[in-house]
Amino acid sequence: MQFPSPVSLPWIAELIQAKLVGNVNAQATGINEIHKVEKGDLVFVDHPKYYTKCLNSAASFIIINKETEVPEGKALLVVDNPFEAYCKIVNHFRPFEPAAKMISDSAVIGEGSFVYPGVFIGNHVRIGSNCIIHPNVSILDHCIIGNNVIIQAGTVIGSDAFYYNTKKDREVWYKKMPSCGRVIIEDDVEIGAGCTIDRGVSHDSIIGKGTKMDNMIHIGHDTVTGKNCLIAAQVGIAGVVTLEDGVTLWGQVGVSKTLTIGANATIYAQSGVGKDTEGGKVYFGSPIEDAKEKMKELVWVKRIPELWEKVMGK
Repeated sequence: MQFPSPVSLPWIAELIQAKLVGNVNAQATGINEIHKVEKGDLVFVDHPKYYTKCLNSAASFIIINKETEVPEGKALLVVDNPFEAYCKIVNHFRPFEPAAKMISDSAVIGEGSFVYPGVFIGNHVRIGSNCIIHPNVSILDHCIIGNNVIIQAGTVIGSDAFYYNTKKDREVWYKKMPSCGRVIIEDDVEIGAGCTIDRGVSHDSIIGKGTKMDNMIHIGHDTVTGKNCLIAAQVGIAGVVTLEDGVTLWGQVGVSKTLTIGANATIYAQSGVGKDTEGGKVYFGSPIEDAKEKMKELVWVKRIPELWEKVMGK
């Protein structure tokens, strides 16, 4: 999430009651989680396992629960509970805003767009021109819809990320991280019925221009699809996934978190993607392999009873 304007670190330190060390006169331009962090961002870390990764990331400012050497040009905000500090900053800049009506007065809907009865459009939503939004669609706060977009009935755009701070030494193991990212749907996208696209935790989930989505698809937080992707029914994509341009996912494909599927790759139905995938190839299986090789393997698997009988017959 980008702040409305740069914010001074001393002000943030006062807000979260932190000890400020390092580049104390700098200004933060946003707040992010580690997978999407950029220069000028704040990020938090509360586990020794991730200290080095966080300190060496693109983040300019780190909320941390340990005093340590400060990387050149960066600043540390030292607090006992970095997660709670992160939540306090997010809730200050992106507070809960109740809805008073089905279509918010702060929403902007472009010329030629048609919104069916029963659609919910939240606060600060922007919808482009010549869109069709079918009944019972929910477009939640701060989401952006481009031009010539079709969203079929019952789809939810901008639901909260499935993302929790986990500590098993406390009574409540999983504490929700507030979702301050958005969903951005680019031009000429079609989204089927009953789909769910989670907003980013602190960055954006993006559906690229010209992408077509079938019914009952789930897209996780901070996932970005390229242009002209094709996604069939019941596909499930976890958080922080990148689909490059022209990727095709057939029905019931499952994609694990924080990976990339290369441009123009095709994944056959009911496959499981658990690692980065080279573009321009066809894949099948769980875990996926080259489709031709996997098909040959299945032929041999079917022959196992026959081969076993021959061996035992001897």
